[in-house]
Amino acid sequence: MAQNIYDDDSFFSGYSTLARSVKGLDGAGEWASIRALLPPMAGLRVVDLGCGFGWFCRWAREAGAAAVLGLDLSEKMLAKAAQDTSDPAITYGRADLDRLDLAPGAFDLAYSSLALHYLASLEAVMAAVHAALVPGGHFVFSVEHPIYTAPTQPGFVTGDDSRRVWPLDAYLIEGRRVTNWFAPGVVKHHRTVASYVTALLSAGFTLTALQEWGPSAEQIAEHPSWADERQRPPFLLVAARRG
Repeated sequence: MAQNIYDDDSFFSGYSTLARSVKGLDGAGEWASIRALLPPMAGLRVVDLGCGFGWFCRWAREAGAAAVLGLDLSEKMLAKAAQDTSDPAITYGRADLDRLDLAPGAFDLAYSSLALHYLASLEAVMAAVHAALVPGGHFVFSVEHPIYTAPTQPGFVTGDDSRRVWPLDAYLIEGRRVTNWFAPGVVKHHRTVASYVTALLSAGFTLTALQEWGPSAEQIAEHPSWADERQRPPFLLVAARRG
């Protein structure tokens, strides 16, 4: 079973203060880029894997989706999503994405934002998503970039350089990583960029886009603290289609 860190009181409290938790999609720097990878939403049946507070579910309906299913393991997240949603075409369900079970051909679009790097069984998830999509269906997701999931020890500061310097010698050693973020013992699963792509192709998807996202000059002008993210990409954005 996947780790349910989001129901930890300390973690949930800290995560709830992030801009993307308070402002929703507009508080996520990568949103404009991942939105550009999405197909036209009109009439689509959508599943959001790791739906969190339900921001994308509500956006998809506003953009014309016919029905949206949001899945998450966190009871706290789902409770907040349900509280903020008043649309009968949006439903939420509790699910362990490591054991994803969806009806065959039930969806036109599968979406996931910053959830898959928490899962141990990526290949099984990819296969389940592929089976749940109609032919020609879309799979669009983001994950924490492997440059960030690779390190096996905290970053450090050298001299007057305020940037974090990460040890990257563990990049090709895939597997479980334990970090401290809002709470101790947060488990993530490191994979290389190649492994994400290979898992997609092995499941039968055709890769249509891959972006190593970093903030634009315009975004940095608005948020100067984001400048450090130009040193290394924080997120990997991927789009694929079922043949």
